[in-house]
Amino acid sequence: MRLFGSSGVRGLVNVDLTAVLAEKIGLAVATFSKARDVLVARDTRGSGAMLEDALVSGLESGGANVKCLGVVPTPVLAFLTKKMRVGAGVMITASHNPPEYNGIKIFSGDGLAYDEKSQKKIERIIGHERFISADWRNVGHDELVDESHLYVEAIEKRVRLHRKWHVVVDPGCGATFSLAPAILQGLGCKVTALNAQPDGWFPARSPEPNAKSLAHLAKVVKILGAEGGLGYDGDGDRVAFIDEKGSFADFDQVLAAYAAHVVNKNGGGTVVTSVEASMGVEKMVEPQGGKVARTKVGDVYISEMMKKRNAIFGGEPCGAWIHPQFNYCPDGILSSTLLLEALEDESKSLAEFIAETPKYPILRENFGCKNEMKERAVEEIGESLKSAFRGHGEFSTVDGVRLVVENGWLLVRASGTESIIRLTVEGESLKAAKQIMEKGTKCIKNLLGRGKR
Repeated sequence: MRLFGSSGVRGLVNVDLTAVLAEKIGLAVATFSKARDVLVARDTRGSGAMLEDALVSGLESGGANVKCLGVVPTPVLAFLTKKMRVGAGVMITASHNPPEYNGIKIFSGDGLAYDEKSQKKIERIIGHERFISADWRNVGHDELVDESHLYVEAIEKRVRLHRKWHVVVDPGCGATFSLAPAILQGLGCKVTALNAQPDGWFPARSPEPNAKSLAHLAKVVKILGAEGGLGYDGDGDRVAFIDEKGSFADFDQVLAAYAAHVVNKNGGGTVVTSVEASMGVEKMVEPQGGKVARTKVGDVYISEMMKKRNAIFGGEPCGAWIHPQFNYCPDGILSSTLLLEALEDESKSLAEFIAETPKYPILRENFGCKNEMKERAVEEIGESLKSAFRGHGEFSTVDGVRLVVENGWLLVRASGTESIIRLTVEGESLKAAKQIMEKGTKCIKNLLGRGKR
């Protein structure tokens, strides 16, 4: 029974994720964690309250007392899980997905998302219905609490801004609707807020912050002559940046630039990113004396490796950045404030900050493949690619197969949600990227064609 993906349990409401399943997950978490106290929070989605009621019912049935935080960003839930010393934290969110989706993400008492081992134990408890229900005398109870001020105070203690930045903030009607503007104002910024009202239908824009969904934010930044724009996803663990010119800051570029800044400031250190991130991360970090470690796509894997390697920073090219000195959960609001602090440190605007970061062309292609054949096909494709690209560099099987070749790299991964295999290519030039793509595509088509997969 496979419930968990790269970021918790997620699916269409009342199709994949039902109230019945949410109750079982709650009871399974209580059974597995044996936590006496559990925090629960949700984003602004309309289905959140329904799923919360079911989840809390399961947790209480297992003997856990539940403290409900209401609507707060995911990083707030993760931070408070550790700060308040409870046994577990559960966030109800589908992050950047459309409003018809929802999900459940579980955090341990140290504020880290459940790893694969813990996720599999939860799945086995549910699959075999090995629940442990509390005696009627020990059934848990719930209460509504508001402790988000602890998160606000921690950021205000950690971040110091000396300029009165004018920023336009777009929470997109998601969970950061109140905290993001308030925290930035508290740090001395002049804040213009857009879409800062909670609405789980996300009527203003998609909850995924990208160049298309933030086009209006970019326009407002330019019209107002602001110094930047900040766009968050549905649950606030991601942030996208608009520079002072009203241009969308490329995810890979700003990630690489900030990673290099952190390494330089620390006099070295390890940065963790995913196999999908641009080679621009190495190009920026290594000259500063830092090292780059790559792992599977998904913030759970990033945080896990960061802790293992004692990394100073980690992130993915989707705006999910992790700052271990504060928290091991991606945090959009914290990332916003720390980027502004970095711009002050270097006396640069955002456009100037990323100007020296190389931007390489990335190409993507999908290939149909039956679900039961995907994993095996990817392994065989990897062997074929090694033969096709003689004299290649590093070959990694951390997540799919990733091959470093002359003038670039290519990655072949099985989709976790669709019957397809994904090919991603990055080249030092468009010509190089197209050549790598052509060669990689030929290998994949030949192999899939032979097996009629």
